Amino acid sequence: MATVRSEIPEDTHEIRRVNELAFGSPAEADLVEALRAGGKAALSLVAVEDNRVVGHILLSLVTIGSGGPVNGTFSALGLGPMAVLPEHQRRGIGSALIATALDICRKEGHDCVVVLGHADYYPRFGFVPASRFGLQSEYDVPDEVFMAIELRDRALSGHKGIVRYQPEFDEV
Repeated sequence: MATVRSEIPEDTHEIRRVNELAFGSPAEADLVEALRAGGKAALSLVAVEDNRVVGHILLSLVTIGSGGPVNGTFSALGLGPMAVLPEHQRRGIGSALIATALDICRKEGHDCVVVLGHADYYPRFGFVPASRFGLQSEYDVPDEVFMAIELRDRALSGHKGIVRYQPEFDEV
């Protein structure tokens, strides 16, 4: 089974390779590098098996509505991209990356995480359609693929509106 740990500088080449192979293009790998270079990667984890990176997950800050905090601080993160080498998929590596990332986000005091992803996959981690919280994606996507999870009770209370990702996402 893979071990999940924080990304280190020596992982960047392998992270690029994982994203390119998992997505079949360089777009997501370019996104990861742009977010990292701009200091916008809030959390970047890798899954390692036999001293080789086989999976990667990145989370970055998003804004909701006006983007300002309500009643103090508020921290929302966007999950993605997440990638696992094709030959390592369906073995629990993606699940381990997501579970570890959500656990770290809770411990670090983040309030919620949103994801644009497969409607049959992310609900197993507690994600529900973001529209239940009054949230909409800035992108024109079906309701069931834009999801959110509160990392503390009622974290999204009072936070409604359009969720905006970092500008780097517009290039994907």
